[in-house]
Amino acid sequence: MEATKATKAQQTRSMTMVQAVNDALRVALEQDETVLLLGEDIGRNGGVFRATDGLQAQFGEERVIDTPLSEAGIVGTAVGLAVSGSKPIVEIQFMGFVYPAYEQIMTHVSRIRMRSLSHYTVPMVIRAPYGAGIRAPEIHSDSMEALFTHMPGIKVVCPSTPTEAKGLLLAALRDPDPVLMMEPLRLYRGEKEDVALNHYETDIGKATKLSEGKDVTLLAWGAMVAVVKKAAAAVAEEGIACDVIDLRTLFPLDKDTIAESVQKTGRAVVVHEAHATGGLGNDLVSVINDTSFLSMRSPIERVTGFDVPVPIGSLEDHYIPSVSRVVEAIHKTVQF
Repeated sequence: MEATKATKAQQTRSMTMVQAVNDALRVALEQDETVLLLGEDIGRNGGVFRATDGLQAQFGEERVIDTPLSEAGIVGTAVGLAVSGSKPIVEIQFMGFVYPAYEQIMTHVSRIRMRSLSHYTVPMVIRAPYGAGIRAPEIHSDSMEALFTHMPGIKVVCPSTPTEAKGLLLAALRDPDPVLMMEPLRLYRGEKEDVALNHYETDIGKATKLSEGKDVTLLAWGAMVAVVKKAAAAVAEEGIACDVIDLRTLFPLDKDTIAESVQKTGRAVVVHEAHATGGLGNDLVSVINDTSFLSMRSPIERVTGFDVPVPIGSLEDHYIPSVSRVVEAIHKTVQF
């Protein structure tokens, strides 16, 4: 049992990201009887990553529901529940398994508010563990956020810490529109931090600045935040000071925070592990060009995955953006 720390304002407990997700689900189920969980093996087994461990025993089989192996069926069922007054939270075991449900998300989840002239909304959350780095088999490690950030009608969030994971999930559940929450697999059982046990929310649509610098803006999300922080620390020894921005919300983007930073530094490096072509980094380049072109002192650099399927086994290490690749991109912008 993890130690619980009491403060004047709240109690906290040291948690990993997956534990923080579990705690957010517990809080949601306790506070709102309309909240339901749906997914494959999330009940008796507690989910493939144990994100729902113990919740079915606490809240019952009618609220924590083991579903058939059918992503389209799970999401389609959740749509009906959402427009009928429930607040379903769907778990997709791996983001790479979301493709069978893509039609439901594209044609129904994201469009019902518009289709019904706002008479109906879809207050549902889709949770999807994603990303490479845990040596998972083929299809399990995809980073396909751009499929959903290009889909108006659904919001997309991605935490990089346990505290953000709980806060974003609870904020997503309160949002009247559907939210996709991408949960970085490599961070599930990574570093721990003290997480508040009460209800709190992290604002959707707001990026956060993790460090202040005058020379280069580094933009990242999810597991790549730790990579850019290490790169920023490495170049700091050379006298290069970086603004490190964790986007947290991928749609809608916090364009004001991005523009403010880039207009100060005049340089930008975008880092993500998804493929380069069609990746969200392209949209970030467009945002910078639209808002801050006349402030730029060098071309924008992107450090991304490659235009190949995510490889399996140790080849993942060559696919995922590394600290050295980010440092190289920083040097390129500074020396331009």
